[in-house]
Amino acid sequence: MNAQSEQVQPSDDPWRTHDVFNQVPPWAGGDLLALDTALQEGLRLGAAEWALPALHAYAGQISQPSSLAAAVAANEYPPRHRPFDPQGHRIDAVEFHPAWHLLLGRLRGAGGVSLPWRDHRAGRWSAWAALFYLHGQVEQGTLCPTTMTQAAIPLLQREPALWTLLGERLLADTYDETDAPLQHRRALWIGMGMTEKQGGSDVRANTTTAWPVQGQGRGAVYRLRGHKWFYSAPSSDAHLVSARLGPDGPIGCFFVPRWWLDGRRNAVRIQRLKDKLGNRSNASGEVEFQDALGILIGEEGRGLATLVEMASTTRISCVLGSAAILRSALVQALHAARHRQAFGRRLADQPAMRGVLLDLALESEAALQLGLRLARACEGESRLDHAWRRLVTPAAKFWVCKRTVAATAEAMEVLGGNGYVEESPLPRLLREAPVNSIWEGSGNVMALDILRAVAREPALALTLWEDWRQALSADAAARRHLQWLQAALTSADAQELPAQARIVAQTMALLAQATLLRRHAPTAVADAFIATRLGEPAGLTLGVVDARRYDTEAVLQRALPPG
Repeated sequence: MNAQSEQVQPSDDPWRTHDVFNQVPPWAGGDLLALDTALQEGLRLGAAEWALPALHAYAGQISQPSSLAAAVAANEYPPRHRPFDPQGHRIDAVEFHPAWHLLLGRLRGAGGVSLPWRDHRAGRWSAWAALFYLHGQVEQGTLCPTTMTQAAIPLLQREPALWTLLGERLLADTYDETDAPLQHRRALWIGMGMTEKQGGSDVRANTTTAWPVQGQGRGAVYRLRGHKWFYSAPSSDAHLVSARLGPDGPIGCFFVPRWWLDGRRNAVRIQRLKDKLGNRSNASGEVEFQDALGILIGEEGRGLATLVEMASTTRISCVLGSAAILRSALVQALHAARHRQAFGRRLADQPAMRGVLLDLALESEAALQLGLRLARACEGESRLDHAWRRLVTPAAKFWVCKRTVAATAEAMEVLGGNGYVEESPLPRLLREAPVNSIWEGSGNVMALDILRAVAREPALALTLWEDWRQALSADAAARRHLQWLQAALTSADAQELPAQARIVAQTMALLAQATLLRRHAPTAVADAFIATRLGEPAGLTLGVVDARRYDTEAVLQRALPPG
């Protein structure tokens, strides 16, 4: 018995069950800008070379282990609503994890709010877009208050009294996490309140009502009574809010601070914070106005136009934020595929996997190119720039934000089960992705907005079509799509066109991306994108492509240099 027992002893370590091998090492991070050739080229194209040193520094800082850990913590410990202080006074405070303040402070300190407005150099919008894109690869929730404040600035600049009071602190690059009246704050944040439970995207269905208490019209003080079903960043110092001027009046836009100008708390009552799928680091509230005080900004009855102007900027942020998620997911997928072995060779060398990686890389660069072009259009004054901003922005938001959801799920699959567990960054990216499709107008809202814009400004559309026709002159498949698009928008019955709205939005976005890649990306990237999106029948999911037909290695090397 003893001899037999000795023979079955496994060796000197009876509890050693396995060795760890063929596991993907953690992504090392580093300077995210240095690893992104397309972004560097985009900055030079946008005349933003002057911003490269600061952006390189930020790209290295935001990808440090401490920043990555802060991004995880800010989402694992979401904000909490504290309605009362210990003495029972109503305070409606929102408390955040310290990681939120760390990341939001870094973004603001780098110019995330002020850069396009305080710096008048050419390339300022490209520099801002790059900063936004780099930060979004690590943490997305902090982008929300940043973009709303940045987008509110031009509206408030047109209100002299308010701008005198607020302007310096709206443009501040300092960070102030105290909860105090406006006059005691070193830096201010602006949120938005449009959505009501009975209307959703239909802001004209708003029932929140305002009536004057000090004067009437622009700059006058009103009392607001009603509710908002989604109140973005409820801890902000003030919100731009839609409300009716009287029970049956038109919609106005109101500046509604959390603390009134005399230091009293305004009657904006947070009912609860939303328990969201993603974007968990950021607070979204449901509020009630109990005769809250607000100041009418813009013209009476022009509230929707005022808020849509703000949304035209935040929609570009949705495109850039989605592009950032896509980039982050692509990097994780490429890194894993280059380090993981399966069936005798690296995943990155497996023919089927190369098709997936090629498709993800094409999708990522196309999204970035589109976001950067829209940013450049914010700075340009030509008719063509106006056409890109007015007509292409809703198409870009429609398409890029939706593709990001699918692409992030596909990137997760590259990592397999390791990508599905919470220790991986992919679950947070996947939960984060849908918000950009929903916020600031869902897909149908974007598609219908394109139809309205083309109907109102047909000459603007013609400017765009001619620009694209020149860029795609050698691409027969793309020209066929352009011909269909122009015919659909000019010859279809106006009553029938809404049924094709999504087809129009998708076609516009793909043609815009094809134009930009043909002009600004290497031939390998442009050829593969145009062939797989506008030439051969597209796969019904990402990765349904024969990577052998394209210069796949050149595309992947450009997307992420090996290392």
